[in-house]
Amino acid sequence: MTTAALFLTTACGGASLGTGDGDKQNGPVKIGLLVPQSGTYKALGDDMKQGFELYVERHGGKLGGREVEIVIADEGETADSGKAAAEKLVKQDRVLAVSGVVSSATINGVKDLFESSKVPLVGSNASPTTLTGTQYIWRTSYVNDEPGKALGKHVAEQAGGPVFLIAAGYQAGKDEVDGFKSTFLPAGGQLAGEEVYTPFPGTKNFQPYLAQIERSGAKAVFCFYAGGAAVDFVKQYRDFGLAGKIPLYAPGFLTEGGVLKGQGEAAEGVLTALNYSADLDNAANKEFAPAYKSAYGADPTTYAMASWDAAQVLDRAIKAAGDTATPETVNAAIARTGDVDSPRGTWRFNSGGTPVQPWYLREVKQGTNTVSSELIRLGG
Repeated sequence: MTTAALFLTTACGGASLGTGDGDKQNGPVKIGLLVPQSGTYKALGDDMKQGFELYVERHGGKLGGREVEIVIADEGETADSGKAAAEKLVKQDRVLAVSGVVSSATINGVKDLFESSKVPLVGSNASPTTLTGTQYIWRTSYVNDEPGKALGKHVAEQAGGPVFLIAAGYQAGKDEVDGFKSTFLPAGGQLAGEEVYTPFPGTKNFQPYLAQIERSGAKAVFCFYAGGAAVDFVKQYRDFGLAGKIPLYAPGFLTEGGVLKGQGEAAEGVLTALNYSADLDNAANKEFAPAYKSAYGADPTTYAMASWDAAQVLDRAIKAAGDTATPETVNAAIARTGDVDSPRGTWRFNSGGTPVQPWYLREVKQGTNTVSSELIRLGG
């Protein structure tokens, strides 16, 4: 960051410049950014941090007309490390609000902290189906089962026969499969046997499962994998001879961000559903995507975009809260956000604190995720 008004600190202390207690002097405000800065999910944390910081930088180092001190806290890899970092932001750093959070385990673990402290968390990734009934937790991303829901009807119409379901065997994988089936089956889709859940994180060799797909008579495959497993699955799918023969559909993070580079030519033709693509043709994205690529040397991901939007939501809420902004007045303003002009397309919060937003069908072409069509609007 080069903007002088943007203060960046770690969550290990520092003088208070404008805290969750409210500041009547229009001085700086503290915003916590809870993202992995180490471990398995650091790449996602970097995307989220960069998207948030870019919005602040391009708005003069301010949110709601107030200079911002961004307090970075390392979510780490576990629910325990994420909870400890969140407690530091809320109880010691006394931030006005928090954004970030990659892991579903973390957001479930900190739910009570934010609800009891009455400090708003505008999360920009983790959103498990189990997270309900909150007043101070918002998400600018999507609920885990929504990418699958967005694809179900389309695949039922396009497959021309039974579809094989395979996913990593943990909660997010089960959420995605359940979401897919909830729209696929009512649309007349047929399953090629029972869904398969591969052991997570231990599965490196997918050959036995690919042989099962080949024997099943499936006309298409729906899968859920992310990170290193996404690279392994897509490359082995091609090497086994299924690519170009049995269409492969998935939630967008199968080919999102750095994994696409790792997959190389093996990803060509993979079809995914996501709420964002860097090539979307709208005014907000024409500002965001080139600015992000100029700043960081890569196209923005959905993680970066959702964090840009989280900063935008806080910008509007802090401004609406006025000179005496407190966590509670900012939270009340978030509830009144209305339509958000986003790089993904216009969206708004539903009653559960997640976006009612467009979903897009993307296809990998020449190493890039390219939007084919808008699938559906979900989140209502």
